[in-house]
Amino acid sequence: MTNQQTGRRRFLAGLGAAGTTALLGGCVTSTSSAKSSSKGAVTLQSNLSAPQAKAAMEDIVAAYGKKGSGSASLNTVASETFRTQLPTYLTSANPPDVYTWYPGSVADAYAKKKLLLDLDEVWTSSPDLKRYSKALNSLCTASSGKKVFVPTTYYWWGMFYRKSNFAKWGVSEPKSWDDFLDLCDKIKSKGVAPIGLGAGGNTAWVASAWFDYLDIRINGAQYHRELLAGKHRFDDPEVRKVFDRWQEVLPYFDPNGAAVPFQDATTALLNGRSGMMLIGTFFADAAPKDALDDIDFFRFPVIDAKVPLAEEAPTDGYFASARTGRRDHVFDLMRYLATAEAQEIYIKGSSGTVLPCNPDAKDAGTALVTKGRKHIAAAAEITQFFNRDSSDALQPTADTALTKFLAKPKSIGSILTDWQRDAEKIWNA
Repeated sequence: MTNQQTGRRRFLAGLGAAGTTALLGGCVTSTSSAKSSSKGAVTLQSNLSAPQAKAAMEDIVAAYGKKGSGSASLNTVASETFRTQLPTYLTSANPPDVYTWYPGSVADAYAKKKLLLDLDEVWTSSPDLKRYSKALNSLCTASSGKKVFVPTTYYWWGMFYRKSNFAKWGVSEPKSWDDFLDLCDKIKSKGVAPIGLGAGGNTAWVASAWFDYLDIRINGAQYHRELLAGKHRFDDPEVRKVFDRWQEVLPYFDPNGAAVPFQDATTALLNGRSGMMLIGTFFADAAPKDALDDIDFFRFPVIDAKVPLAEEAPTDGYFASARTGRRDHVFDLMRYLATAEAQEIYIKGSSGTVLPCNPDAKDAGTALVTKGRKHIAAAAEITQFFNRDSSDALQPTADTALTKFLAKPKSIGSILTDWQRDAEKIWNA
């Protein structure tokens, strides 16, 4: 897969494309091979299981049904179960029709196996998709030229905190890495764990955000993408620098950070048991709505000012099974999901912290979202997330390596050697 750099001007020209302008490699099944005669509701398999996100998806399905052109049946699965079962879903004899998931290299892995439905007809027949940015077009296009994905929302990662807690502790947002370490010292002096993590249970992947951000701050987004594509080694000196810097901040992490899932870490943050947390805006879907006005964030601190500023801003949306028996019905649902109406319904029903891909759709308009838009627009480079810039198959290698590092940071040499060995098995498969 080829990842092209996304410059600030290009990103602003194609606002709404929160990801690299990647071309998906491999083949996809053409629409002519998918049956289109079966009737009945389109099955929509969703990993959006947080209460507000699930309710918002139910609202979308209900609104779609009222339009009268078709109907959908929503099946919500816990996100980590969904992640591990997705290959099984797609290869089963009677798979779900449509799935919430990611474009980019993750979709590429399934497209190579001819598991994704060709959505060209959706893109050419939808008046909404015709107006999507060029960057989003590229992100959802296979190297064969076929579209395989319909993007609907994007969001950002940052260091989130509660404004009232920062005010109570007499601290403010840092402007540099040294400021960040000073901030951690001050919060720790209040008897509070400065940094929550949430890499326990089945959300070990959260730790990858720390690896991603340290790598893009130290080595840059281009190096980071090349590393995840196998063009560099995880035991290279450049990667070792990432962990040397990480060790500087490890004493400030919640001691239970690697033992509890991010949902529990979110609760600790909201309750003031931790000071801040590197997380995506999706965490707010599990937060009480009355707490949202008190949530703020700052960008992950700059470490080397000479490295172009990059931010993680993943895109979400839908792809469909090549084995669907309801092709025409799937196309109709996909066209609806691309509309401003559908995306505004989701934003209204969820925490409202995501941004719509449809250029006509309105975001929540809150101070947090306005700041988030500016945060992404200021970036010279956009990355998505470890697995989204590599593959779902590579993510477990990161989970294993980073969990070991958090437990035994002094063993980083052997950990990186093992990580490279495990990654090569994926790259060479």
